[in-house]
Amino acid sequence: MSATGIGASVKRLEDIRFITGKGRYVDDVNRPGQAFAYFLRSPHAHATIDKIDASEALKAPGVVAIFTGDDIAADKVGGLICGWMIHSKDGSPMQAGAHPALAQGKVRYVGDHVAVVIADTYAQARDAGEQIVVDYTPLPAVVDPAKAAEADQAQVHDAAPNNTCFNWHLGDKAATEAAFAAAAHVTKLDLVNNRLIPNAMEPRAAVGDYDSGTDTITLYTTSQNPHVARLVLSAFIGLAPEHKLRVIAPDVGGGFGSKIFIYAEETVCAWAAKKIDRPVKWTADRTEAFLSDAHGRDHVTHAELALDASGRMTGVRVHTIANMGSYLSTFASSVPTYLYAPLLSGQYDIPAIYAEVDAVYTTTAPVDAYRGAGRPEATFVIERLVELAARETGRDPAEFRRQNFVTQFPHQTPVIMAYDVGDYAQALDKALALADYKGVGARKAASAAKGKLRGVGFSAFIEACGIAPSAAVGSLGAGVGLWESAEVRVNPIGTVEILTGSHSHGQSHETTFAQLVSDRLGIPIGNVSIVHGDTDKVQMGMGTYGSRSGAVGMSAIVKALDKIEAKAKKVAGHVLEASDQDIEFKDGKFTVKGTDKSIDFGSVALQAYVAHKFNGQELEPGLKESAFWDPTNFTFPAGVHICEVEIDPETGVVKVDRYTAVDDFGKLINPMVVHGQVHGGIAQGIGQALLEGAVYNDDGQLLTASYMDYCMPRADNLPSFTIDTIETPCPSNPLGIKGCGEAGAIASPPAVINAITDALGHEDVTMPATPQVVWRATQKAPLKRAAE
Repeated sequence: MSATGIGASVKRLEDIRFITGKGRYVDDVNRPGQAFAYFLRSPHAHATIDKIDASEALKAPGVVAIFTGDDIAADKVGGLICGWMIHSKDGSPMQAGAHPALAQGKVRYVGDHVAVVIADTYAQARDAGEQIVVDYTPLPAVVDPAKAAEADQAQVHDAAPNNTCFNWHLGDKAATEAAFAAAAHVTKLDLVNNRLIPNAMEPRAAVGDYDSGTDTITLYTTSQNPHVARLVLSAFIGLAPEHKLRVIAPDVGGGFGSKIFIYAEETVCAWAAKKIDRPVKWTADRTEAFLSDAHGRDHVTHAELALDASGRMTGVRVHTIANMGSYLSTFASSVPTYLYAPLLSGQYDIPAIYAEVDAVYTTTAPVDAYRGAGRPEATFVIERLVELAARETGRDPAEFRRQNFVTQFPHQTPVIMAYDVGDYAQALDKALALADYKGVGARKAASAAKGKLRGVGFSAFIEACGIAPSAAVGSLGAGVGLWESAEVRVNPIGTVEILTGSHSHGQSHETTFAQLVSDRLGIPIGNVSIVHGDTDKVQMGMGTYGSRSGAVGMSAIVKALDKIEAKAKKVAGHVLEASDQDIEFKDGKFTVKGTDKSIDFGSVALQAYVAHKFNGQELEPGLKESAFWDPTNFTFPAGVHICEVEIDPETGVVKVDRYTAVDDFGKLINPMVVHGQVHGGIAQGIGQALLEGAVYNDDGQLLTASYMDYCMPRADNLPSFTIDTIETPCPSNPLGIKGCGEAGAIASPPAVINAITDALGHEDVTMPATPQVVWRATQKAPLKRAAE
C-alpha cells in the first residue's frame, strides 16, 4: 500500500480551504446587479388564503417585485414533485396533493410559502414583506399522525381522502399469520420514532442568474444532487430546457439528506431571475431552516416478533403510520416503504415478515430522507423487538442475536433484499471483546454502589446502500435510474481530472477519489483533481445520498480508468514498438513483458496527445474516457454497536459511558475518513435518542424552532468511541466497497434506548430520552425479567 493509495489514512485535501475560511459556499456567490428575496411565510398551520394585498409593500424602498402563487401559475410553472410512485395494497396510485412553489389558495403548514418580495437589499425585502396584508381563514390543524386518518380530522388535500397518501404493504401476510399462530412466544412493542430537524452548518441558499443574451438560467444552490435538480426544474417544473439551465452546487456545508430535494425557494429564485432580468439571491436564516427544511423520521409503529420454543425467530409483523407532513417532498414516498420495510429482517434469518405502512398528511413541514432514510426506522423497530424478546425469554441479548443471525450467503429475505456477503458473528465477537462485555456485571454493581443505574444495549444493524440497480428501483416506483457517471481526463503532462456525478458535501471525495486514481495510475495524489457539482462541467450524475459515493460513484471511475489503461497500453505499445497485449502496467509504468523497455504514465500521456508514433486512423489521439456504472445489487453494510449508559435516578441525566462500534463496510479506501463518518453518525444517533425532537402544538405551531428549544448533541454528551471494522468485500462492485456514511446514525438510537431500558428494568421510555423523560421512567417499578 502506498502512502496515498487505497487503504491509507490520507489527511483530507479539502480541509486546507475549509479550516482556513477559503471555502466557497452559495452565500459567497454574488452576481452583478443582484437583488434579494424574502419569503413571506404562513403563520397558520392550515388556512385558506382569501386575499393578498401587496399595494403598500410595493411602494416600500428598494422593492423590485412581489410575486404570489397566482403569478407563478400564470407563467405555467409546475409545482414541486415527488419522484417515487408508490401504490397502495389495492393497486391504486398514491394520492399526491399539489405542491405549488408559492401557495395557491391554501397554506398547509407554518412556514408555507405565501409570497416572495424581491428588493435591492435583503433588509428592504424583509421590511416590505411585513407590509403585505394577507387575509386568512384559519382551518383546524392536523398534527398527530396517529389520528390524521380519522373521520373528524380536517382535510389537508382534497385529492387525499382521510389524509391518506397510501396504504402500502410488503411481505407474505398469510405466512406471517401462520408463524404467529404457531409461535411459542410473541413479543409486542409500540414505538414512536421521533421527528427530527436536520441541521447542517450551512443553511439552504440559492442564487438565480438569468442571461438574456443566451436565454440561459444559472442556479447556484446548496444541493446534494445538482443534476437531479436540473432535471426536475427543467422536465417537470418547466423553468427552462436542460441545455438552457445550469445548476452549480459549490462547497456545501453538510446535507444529511435534507439537501437532496428540490425546494420552493430555489425554484422561485431561478424563475424570478428571468422574470425581473436580475440575479435573485436568498439565504435561509436558522428559523426558516427549522420551519421549512424537510424533516426526518416521524413514525408511529406497532411491532411483533414471533419465536419458537427454541428461541428461533419465525415471524415479524409491523404496522407503521408514517407522517408525510403537508406535501410529498422529492423522495418522501420511498422512505417509509422501500427504504424501510425491506430492512425489517435485520441481520436475522426470519422466514416470514409482513409490514403495513399507512402514509398520512398532516399540517406540518414535509418529511423526507434524513441520514439513513428508512433504515434507522427499520433498525429501531427490529433491534428494540429483539432486545425485548431476549429479556422476556431470559436469554442473553448477544447470544440470542447470534442464534438467529444469517450465516449462509447469499441470503434471500422474505422482503425483497438478497444479502450477498457478511460475517455477523465475527462483528459481534469483536464488539463484545472491545466493549468488555464480561465486565458489565461488575460495572453495574459499582454504579449501584454510587446510587446510579447502569445498563447495556445492543444494536446489530444492517442497511441497504448504493441505492441501487436502475431496473430494480424502477420496478419499485423510482422515477429515475440510480447509476453514476465518471469521466477521466488525462492532460498531456500526465495530470488527471476526474469529473464525477457524485457530490461531496462532507464525504471527502477530493481526497478519497484522488486516492483511488493515485493508486490505480501510480501518480502523485497532488496530480489529481476532482470536479463535481456543476451540470455544465459534468454531463450527468445522480448525486450523493444513501452511502452511494464509493460503491457507485467510485465504481464508475474504476470503469473509466479501465478504459484509460486499455488505451494507454496501445499508446505505449506504439512508442515501445510492441503489441499492446505484451504491455504490462504497474506502479505508474508501462513495460514490455520480459524486457526492460518501459515508459512512465506521464510520458504515455504526452505521446497520446503528440500522436507522432501512431496513425490517427487506427488510434485516436488523446487520453480521455467516460463510463456509467449501474450497480448489480444494493450493498449491505452491517455491524454491531454496544452502548453502556449510567443514569442518575435523582435527575434523570443519562451519561453515555461507553460506546463500541464494529462495522463491516467492505473495502476501506481511507480508514481515517471512515472513522470520522462513523463518529458523526453515532453523534447524530445519540442526539436523536437523548436530545433531539421536533414538537408541534395542537395548533400546528413548531415549538422547537430554534436552538433554544431544539437540543443538539455536544461534546460533553458523547464519550470517546471505540471504533473498529471487519471486512467482507462486497461482490457487486469492482472495489468491494459497501458504504459507511449512515451506519452510525442507523445503529446508535436502538443501542442507546436498549441500554436505558436495561438500566431501568422496563420499556416505558420514548425518544428523545431527555432527563425529564428518564426521571419519570425511574419512578416506575422495574418489570420482573424472565431471568430474575
